[in-house]
Amino acid sequence: MATDPRQTTDLAAAMRKESRRATRRALLTSLGTFLGTLVTVLVIWQGAIIVFDLSPYVAKGPVDVWRFLVSDPEAAAHRSELGENLAVTMRDATVGFVAGLVAAVLIAVVFQLSKGVEAALMPIALLLRTVPLIAFAPVIILIFGRGFWTTAVMGGIVVLFPALVNIAYGLKSASPQMLDVVKVYGGGNVTALRKVSFPASLPAFFAAVRISVPGAITGALLAEWLATGGGIGGVINGYYAQARFNDMWASVVVVTAVSLILYNVVAIVENTVLARMGMHPERRM
Repeated sequence: MATDPRQTTDLAAAMRKESRRATRRALLTSLGTFLGTLVTVLVIWQGAIIVFDLSPYVAKGPVDVWRFLVSDPEAAAHRSELGENLAVTMRDATVGFVAGLVAAVLIAVVFQLSKGVEAALMPIALLLRTVPLIAFAPVIILIFGRGFWTTAVMGGIVVLFPALVNIAYGLKSASPQMLDVVKVYGGGNVTALRKVSFPASLPAFFAAVRISVPGAITGALLAEWLATGGGIGGVINGYYAQARFNDMWASVVVVTAVSLILYNVVAIVENTVLARMGMHPERRM
């Protein structure tokens, strides 16, 4: 029985229209959640200062930080110094993010292809995940020194274990029926991984990226504080010791804002991509 070309065309057009509608919905929902999160953080921040009656000499609110960075006569100098420190921290965070996420993907693929390796190493990964990074720090500094490699290793460790667990779980979420179809047509494990497991793992992969963004920044700050002395993590203690509370609060606020923005950018990309593919993430921000 022949298929009417007009019906096929109409069906394809309807599917494209629905895909665009789902994408717009996902994008608007993500943007609305992002703005709501920013407002909530500002309200909680200012509310905590008021409720706990914190000294204005030490505790700075949103208006204080705005004045320090925007309307103060020396605001340009403040932004310049903060920008230089932030650039160092973001460079360190990027190194840790890339190192940890690439390692997580590669290890998760090995686990998917070899159940024996997974059974042997996954318990170790879960155990190491429970150990605070600060406990590893002296050994890492002793081995790698106080430079680039320490930043990469510490940032990578923060990213690696949560991302590995998420990605490994995502690769296992592929439909058994689809995997059987690949095998019926002569495809091997690698083909099944590429054609079925990878697409099915996209929600888990995006979740891993979302978690990894603030994790990488945290790892960079910790590495700077304990080892390298550069970036925002390295100057915070100096600001506190010199009673430069405006600088300290501005640094904390800016790096937190960048972390929040990047997290939500990933969430927006995630929701948009999954909506276009007809998939839906299991969580909502």
